[in-house]
Amino acid sequence: MLGFNTLFWCCLLLVLALAKFVVPVKPVRVTIDRALNGIATRWVAGNSGWMRLTQRTRWSVTGLEKLEYRGWYMVNCNHQSWVDIIVLQHLLNRRIPMLKFFLKRQLIYVPVIGLAWWALDFPFMRRHSDAYLRAHPEKRFEDLEATRRACRKFALVPTSVMNFPEGTRLTRAKHHAQHSPYRHLLKPKAGALALALAVLGDRFDSMLDVTIVYPQGAPTFWQFLCGDVAKVVVRARQVPIPRELRAGDYAGDPKFRKTFQHWLQGLWREKDEEIDAT
Repeated sequence: MLGFNTLFWCCLLLVLALAKFVVPVKPVRVTIDRALNGIATRWVAGNSGWMRLTQRTRWSVTGLEKLEYRGWYMVNCNHQSWVDIIVLQHLLNRRIPMLKFFLKRQLIYVPVIGLAWWALDFPFMRRHSDAYLRAHPEKRFEDLEATRRACRKFALVPTSVMNFPEGTRLTRAKHHAQHSPYRHLLKPKAGALALALAVLGDRFDSMLDVTIVYPQGAPTFWQFLCGDVAKVVVRARQVPIPRELRAGDYAGDPKFRKTFQHWLQGLWREKDEEIDAT
């Protein structure tokens, strides 16, 4: 059912994406972008349908009230598994605009769905290690420019920009290697979030901070498809975005960068406590 649903909607999506590529005129692009988002919304709804038919997962969800489908949201979430994406799409579909994720560049080569992400203007990021960036400092701005281009496209229609600040899925080995100060989280990275706010900060109604917990441990995607996820706990809250953080030079202003990181780290401490209490 997942495969059929994906192939059906992706074929329609790629036809429209080709039209957008051939006729790169703004009024046409805006119209096609709305249609593309509509197709993606129906794909997510189809996934929710087979989940209801085949899964026996118990859901404990709070904080999704008073969301606006035509609003603009910056969505922030912890990251443990590919299942996180399915969970977020299932719960937020048609509550807020289509989620647009920051993705690792390698994911563009995923069959079918990689092209769909490209057509939907998902930003593909090159992940460089700190050691590599110290040796090649000019590469530091590649992701920033990719984020800036993507966010300019997002400005055409209401959008929910989805960000996993940890930048990778949580594992015990990564947690140990980072010497993370959080019990249940990796250290958050603020660059993409800061740039998204700098480009679109005046449009975002608020930040939707989401915490996902799997009481039996983070599942693999295959375990989820097999129905082996007994319970999912999701806690969401709308967080005001301080006006002074909606614009600033994160890359070039050390004072602004420190202030932004301190704010995000505060949210992360609260998230860590939320997971403890779940």
